[in-house]
Amino acid sequence: MKGEGVNLIVLSTVVALGLSMYLGRMQAAVTLPPESKPLKRHFYKKLNTCDNVEPYVRHQVQLWWNRDKSITAKLLKLLYADCMVNGCDASILLDGPHTEKNASQNLWLDGFVLIDKIKTVLEARCPRAVSCADILNLAVRDAVHFAGAPSYPVFLGRRDGLDSNAASVDLPLPSVSFDQGLAYFKSKGLDVVDYATLLGAHTMGKTHCTYIHDRLYNFNNTGKPDPTMSKSELNKLRQQCPQTLKQGQKDPTVFLTDKDGPQYNFTNTYYSNVLSHNSVLKVDQNLLNDINSTQIVQEYAANKEQFRREFAFSISRMGGLKVLTGKQGEIRLNCRVINKNNPNIK
Repeated sequence: MKGEGVNLIVLSTVVALGLSMYLGRMQAAVTLPPESKPLKRHFYKKLNTCDNVEPYVRHQVQLWWNRDKSITAKLLKLLYADCMVNGCDASILLDGPHTEKNASQNLWLDGFVLIDKIKTVLEARCPRAVSCADILNLAVRDAVHFAGAPSYPVFLGRRDGLDSNAASVDLPLPSVSFDQGLAYFKSKGLDVVDYATLLGAHTMGKTHCTYIHDRLYNFNNTGKPDPTMSKSELNKLRQQCPQTLKQGQKDPTVFLTDKDGPQYNFTNTYYSNVLSHNSVLKVDQNLLNDINSTQIVQEYAANKEQFRREFAFSISRMGGLKVLTGKQGEIRLNCRVINKNNPNIK
């Protein structure tokens, strides 16, 4: 691999790390998005602008993860929202009344705080060198690795978006149908394998009872629970999510998987739950509504290592969506505000 140019074939080979692609992946896309072609491994080291950017990021993520393992799920949510709504340009990090950060589901405060912390550290060590978009991608890679996923190379060189009024677009709701969810992914350049694989991040994290209330008590306005949910899962969730909240009672939260959720372990439990009809979210249970995604669920449930490897590849594909490089964007001094609106920049 000589020179600075890195083509898509080489990128995909490195990301895949010699993976043995199963049938579903062989039938689907096996390259990174074409717009990510300018990204490079060790981008900042090659430019001699920040040789140790990856160790700096990793250290800050580990410090946080050691005291709060839920940071992995929160960072994954941020990266998903950033890349899928407006491309991987760190627009999710911008403050303002009409920004992505104000979308109703983007309530992951700790993730924002950690990215700000990492940015402060990097600005002190290598000023105006590392983009917020790259920081977010690196932080997610390290957080999921600490949770049990394999580490994977993150190609760098992203620039931050310049639009301070990015539309506050809501992501698909947890009750979205399989066809709607897959169509959303395909509209962004991903495929059914990416869809079924990236949903596996739901092995960690929580959801509010609001998002599953209909499944428990009034599915499709029938006055009955969702028939695709197992009786044992229904009874358990009804104990945690009452039909009516008491006055002043906050909306409770439940773990997406009981087995690994509280420990925030990155495993394939999610797929076993789908097969057992124990999924908390309807979007997850809906994976059994398609023959291709059902096959993927079965394979991942039976082979944890296959899921872990494929997740690394799919999240790399997502991290390359609609990236800005070169003069297309900027390197923000503060991840919360574009440079032209930053009072600290003269």
